[in-house]
Amino acid sequence: MLEEQEQKILSPGAQLSSRTRGRKKPEEPCPIRPAFQHDRDKILHSKSFRRLKYKTQVLLLPQGDHYRTRLTHTLEVSQIARTIAKSLRFNEDLTEAIALGHDLGHTPFGHAGEATLNELYPEGFKHFLQSLRVVEHLERDGKGLNLTMEVRDGIVKHSKGKEKIISGNPEKVAVTLEGRVVRIADIIAYENHDLDDALRAGVIEENEIPSDVVKVLGDRYSKRINTMVTDVIWETMKKDEKNIFISDRVYEAMEKLRKFLYENVYETNLVHSEFEKCAGILRNLYEYYCENPEAFDKESSNARPQDPIERRVCDFIAGMTDRYAIARWEEIHIPRPWSIL
Repeated sequence: MLEEQEQKILSPGAQLSSRTRGRKKPEEPCPIRPAFQHDRDKILHSKSFRRLKYKTQVLLLPQGDHYRTRLTHTLEVSQIARTIAKSLRFNEDLTEAIALGHDLGHTPFGHAGEATLNELYPEGFKHFLQSLRVVEHLERDGKGLNLTMEVRDGIVKHSKGKEKIISGNPEKVAVTLEGRVVRIADIIAYENHDLDDALRAGVIEENEIPSDVVKVLGDRYSKRINTMVTDVIWETMKKDEKNIFISDRVYEAMEKLRKFLYENVYETNLVHSEFEKCAGILRNLYEYYCENPEAFDKESSNARPQDPIERRVCDFIAGMTDRYAIARWEEIHIPRPWSIL
């Protein structure tokens, strides 16, 4: 019944659940949930999803209750992506599944952790590839979540870094419109909430935001999100709805805001200096576990015993929360007071 409703309601460009390209391993279909809704639920109930609540978004271990974490970022991406998908009559379940799973591979300490593991692990490290590895190989004690191809594709192709918001490289463009929506929703979310957090923390002041960005996008958090989301919806509706579009005016303002955030928040000494300490923690942990495989085997889930020790250590550290990484480092490197029982 739900699959029949999709066929009646969704736009011609939307991905129907009944026409999924399928899963890597055969699996009995759920009698209640279409394929993408089932995928969403698998992600939502995974351990790696729950750990996102204690992973840094931008500000390291913030003490205030209102700063974002990797989990709240994921939820904001999901909300924005679903708003766009619903307006354009795309598949909301697929959109939400990709959004909820897109950052499962993120390291502790945000992008500083990613850069550190990329430096340490011989084959390199990218969080979007690790997110795919989590859902394919690491979750459920090495069995993986066995997600549909469309969800896995959207997860691995969401990331931009400093590249263009809408990629011109076909290999980096999701095969579904829903996956492309998540890529844009991701940057809409982080540009706005990272700016909001930086203002709250006093890293920047309101009057430092470029005036032309404020003029185009708005002078408040809610206005800026509304401008971006509305622009994506209307620009896409004006075209043929076979791709996702942003107006030149809003696109340029978004690029300028991202450049401002890199220069004044992400890479400023006030924020960056603390992450250097975090990088040191991860280096120490990586070296210790690689040199002491027996200790590593006692602590890790050892979901992939057939993999080289460097790969398994990389997976283990990438899955840590900020507080767990610090606790493990302290237990290994800080001497305990002598006690007599």
